[in-house]
Amino acid sequence: MDAVLEDATIHQRRQTLHKMTNGFGLEDAYSATLDRIRGQRGNKVRLGMEALMWISCSERPLKADELCQALAVEVGTADLNVRNVPSTRTLLSCTLGLVTIDEQSSTARLVHFTLQEYIAAHPDLFITPHSMMAEICLTYLNFQSICDLSTSLDTIPSTMPFLHYASCYWGFHAKKHLTEGVKLLALQLLRRDAGHISADILLREESVDFLSWSDRRHGKHPDLRGFTGLHYISYMGITEIAIAMVDMKVWDSNGRDSNGATPLIWALKSRNPMLAKLFLEQGDVDPTLSDKQGLTPLAHAAKAGHQDVVELLLQRKNVNPDSGDEGGRTPLSYAAGSGHEGIVKILLDQGDVNSDSSDKDGRTPLSYAAESGHESVVKILLEREDVNPDLSDINGRTPLGHAEWSGKIDVVRLLSEPRPFSHKKPQIGGRTLKGPSPAPSAQEEVEPGPVSQQQQGTLPDPRDDITEATPPPLPDRFPLNQLQASHPASAPAPIPTLHAAPVPAILKHSRPSKTIRQILRNTRRKLFPPS
Repeated sequence: MDAVLEDATIHQRRQTLHKMTNGFGLEDAYSATLDRIRGQRGNKVRLGMEALMWISCSERPLKADELCQALAVEVGTADLNVRNVPSTRTLLSCTLGLVTIDEQSSTARLVHFTLQEYIAAHPDLFITPHSMMAEICLTYLNFQSICDLSTSLDTIPSTMPFLHYASCYWGFHAKKHLTEGVKLLALQLLRRDAGHISADILLREESVDFLSWSDRRHGKHPDLRGFTGLHYISYMGITEIAIAMVDMKVWDSNGRDSNGATPLIWALKSRNPMLAKLFLEQGDVDPTLSDKQGLTPLAHAAKAGHQDVVELLLQRKNVNPDSGDEGGRTPLSYAAGSGHEGIVKILLDQGDVNSDSSDKDGRTPLSYAAESGHESVVKILLEREDVNPDLSDINGRTPLGHAEWSGKIDVVRLLSEPRPFSHKKPQIGGRTLKGPSPAPSAQEEVEPGPVSQQQQGTLPDPRDDITEATPPPLPDRFPLNQLQASHPASAPAPIPTLHAAPVPAILKHSRPSKTIRQILRNTRRKLFPPS
């Protein structure tokens, strides 16, 4: 506004206002406003600049009461001084119009998106913002009033609105910039293990490993038995703090939580291979311990795509590269389903890995790779002679059927190509039909006879295998003499129960392929043209 009023004429003011509306000339206006914020007296400078820092650098939008309480935290204090919490009106006055509060959501926002762009273009505007935000979050969590809260609370107290953000996001800021002060505050928090409410909030809100979406919706609490500070930091994935914790020899590196997961498994699930390597370098870490679902660290590493960790685990003599989980899935199955080509090759090079193993649903690694559309993995598996591409699962669906069902056209073409040494039978919708037996080898004696369709190089029509079924004879449940004796001529005789004809086996679990559906659709249009 001052920039507009500085112009002498109405025409000049309108031109300046038009430029600002379109985003031109705003940089000078923002610079001037920030200079005015820095020129304020007393504590207003800190409030104004820190408010802009929190809004522009936070991991999610902050409510007005969350922001005000964060601004009241003083690093180095033992508890929160409620009289130090600024009001929303004070917050807005200190930012001189650069911050606004959304009336509907009560969210604190920057006045315009161009201000966010301006702040991003001036990284020196705030000094180490993420380490400062991590220190404020950890100082807040270490307050005595927060530590005294019960972990069984269903809702966060209204007097502590900043608790949720501090619990869920202090690790994000610490990973971006870790200082010695942040590390010390984190160790102070992590010594409390699962006894701190922040662990309950973090796992209840952010992790699906402890609570399903349904349990979370109904307000259930995660089972934190066995969940230690080492599990906590493994989930956060902050390697430097984990190294300090391992060196302290306070926590059990093989400790299991209520789901049977060790800190090593948590590091793999949080996609932190560097931290996983750190645990494996410790002589007392057991790499064979699986969780309650039977997934070993090798299976988790193969699923997440950590090739270096897979190679490191396979160097251990006590690691079984073909161990299955509770559902029968192996590390190769998870790697193939996730499309990690390098890990698939490494596992296939192991002599004791079954490349065509089936889980409890009858699905093979090729089946999972085909369903997910990982063409390179499918090619690798098809090149092996010990992989049968025509194996059906318990629902009668082959890898081709899964690829068709999920719409992976490239994989469908790849699986439909003729292959040498293949005894593939004709299929509809990825389901194997009954057809003639494979042609006999040259060594077998063949009696002269009529040349079959297969010997001529043509495949039989799948419809030839479907014969018209006739219904079975009706049971003689109501002999004629009994009907006449029990029912007079005037009364209608009961109608015997009719039995439907048996459905051909091909149609019980079959889903017609796209080609057959197109043929039926075209035939229907010819017989019944639209009016």
